[in-house]
Amino acid sequence: MVNSVPRLVIAAPASGSGKTTVATGLMAALSARGFAVSPHKVGPDYIDPGYHSLATGRVGRNLDAYLCGPELVAPLFAHGARGCDIAVVEGVMGLYDGAAGEGELASTAQVAKVLRAPVVLVVDASSQSRSVAALVHGFVSWDPEVRIGGVILNKVASERHEGLLREALESVGVPVLGALRRARQVDVPSRHLGLVPVAERGAAAVGAVSAMGAQVADGCDLPALVALARSAGSLAGAGWDAGAALASSPPPPLPSPTLGFARAGGPPSSSGALPPDPCTALDGPCPQTPDGLGEPGPAVRVALAGGAAFTFSYAEHAELLAAAGAEVVTFDPLRDEELPEGTAGLVVGGGFPEVYASELSANESLRKAVSELALAGAPVAAECAGLLYLCRELDGLPMCGVLDASARMSERLTLGYRDAVAVSDSALAAAGTRMRGHEFHRTVVEPGAGDAPAWGMRAPERRVEGFVERGVHASYLHTHWASEPGAARRFVERCRTS
Repeated sequence: MVNSVPRLVIAAPASGSGKTTVATGLMAALSARGFAVSPHKVGPDYIDPGYHSLATGRVGRNLDAYLCGPELVAPLFAHGARGCDIAVVEGVMGLYDGAAGEGELASTAQVAKVLRAPVVLVVDASSQSRSVAALVHGFVSWDPEVRIGGVILNKVASERHEGLLREALESVGVPVLGALRRARQVDVPSRHLGLVPVAERGAAAVGAVSAMGAQVADGCDLPALVALARSAGSLAGAGWDAGAALASSPPPPLPSPTLGFARAGGPPSSSGALPPDPCTALDGPCPQTPDGLGEPGPAVRVALAGGAAFTFSYAEHAELLAAAGAEVVTFDPLRDEELPEGTAGLVVGGGFPEVYASELSANESLRKAVSELALAGAPVAAECAGLLYLCRELDGLPMCGVLDASARMSERLTLGYRDAVAVSDSALAAAGTRMRGHEFHRTVVEPGAGDAPAWGMRAPERRVEGFVERGVHASYLHTHWASEPGAARRFVERCRTS
C-alpha cells in the first residue's frame, strides 16, 4: 500500500521559537478552508495534541521514535492520516534534538526523514536581521537528507524588519513562506509542566486557537505551504491497525536471572539485587515465550479516567483495549461519584491531579469505589497522575489509599526518556518485558517503589520504581502501548478472569 497524503513538518532551531503557534494555526487555517487535516506531534508530549485536536476536530496523535521505534512512525502516521487531505506534524525542541546520547533518535529530523516530508523552519526573528541567513543556512546544510522547504519568520517587529530578514534569506535559497508579528491573542499560559491543557481552558482555548488560525492565514502563504506539502514523497506500507497489531504482537518475555537495580529513594537490597533480572544480557534482546492468552473472550468494561485532571493518554491505548475486547468508557474523577456500572478494569493516565487535589479528595464516593475495585483484585493501570491518585495522600489531602505511599509536589523537575524492564508480573506485563517510556513530573512519591516494583530502569540510571499489588500496576513511567500491544491484550484478559 502506498500512502501519498500531503504533509509538512513544522520545526524550529530551538524550543520557544513558535512551533506550536504556527503548527496549530496552520491546522486551524487549513481546516477553515475545508481541508480534512490530520494533526501529529513528534515526541511524547500530551498537551500540544489537545490544541491540535481543537484546531482540526480530529484526534491529535504522537509520533515518537524512542517510545515506539522508528519502524512504527510511518504506520502510526498513516493510521492517523487515513482519509485526510493533508497532515501537519509539529516537531519537538530543535530540529536536530532527540533522545540524549542517542544521536538523531526521536528527533524531528529523524521523523521528517522517515515520513519523507518537507520541513518548514519556524525562526524566532525577534533579535536578529542579517544573521538569520547564517542560522537558516546552517540548518539547511547540516543534514542533506532533511529537506527544508521554507521558512516562517516569527515575532517580526515591523515591515522594515521583515524586509531586512527577507533580503538576507535570498542568499540562502530557501523561500520565506510567512512572516508573523507578535500577537498576545495567540499566547497560551504555562505552568510547572508547560502549557495549560485545552481541557482546563474551555472558551479561552477556543479563542486562542482561532487567533492562531487567523494569524497564520494573514501572515503565511497558504497555497505555497499546501504545494510544498504535496511535494512529499510517497510512503510504502500499510497504516497501523490495533487489531492487526494485537494479532501479530510478540509474546512477552520469560523472567530469568538477576539484575542489580537500586531501589527508588533508597540503596540496593542487601543482596545487591532486587527481584530477578528478566534479561541477563542488559544490552540484548529478552527471551520470548507465549503468554498463554488465547482467542478474545466476551467484552468487558474498562473505565478510562478523563476530564481536566487526567488529560494525558495516547489514543492508541483505547484503540488497543477495544481491539482486545474491551468496552472503553471514559469517566471524570472530578465530577462522577461512581465508576461506570460494570467496571472490570481501570486505566488512569497522566495529567494534573496536583492542581485538582482538593476536588479529587472531596469526591469521597469515587475514591472509595476505586479503592474497593483495586482491593477486589481488578486490573488497574496507573501512570504518573494515576499513581498519585492511588496514593494514600497528595500534598496532605486524602486520595484513594490503594497504595501505602504519600505524594507531594517538588521543586525538582524529573524529565526524560527511560529504558525499562518489568520487574514483577502484573496485569500489564510479564516480568522481563522490556519497554521504553518517559517521565515528566514535579512530584515525589514516598516510598518510590513497593515490595514488588513495577519497573527496573536500565537507563539513564539503574533503579526500581513503581508498585505492583494485587491487580494494580502503578508507576511514574508513561509508555506507548503501540510498542507492546500485548499489554492491552493482557490487561483485558485479566479483566475477564479477575
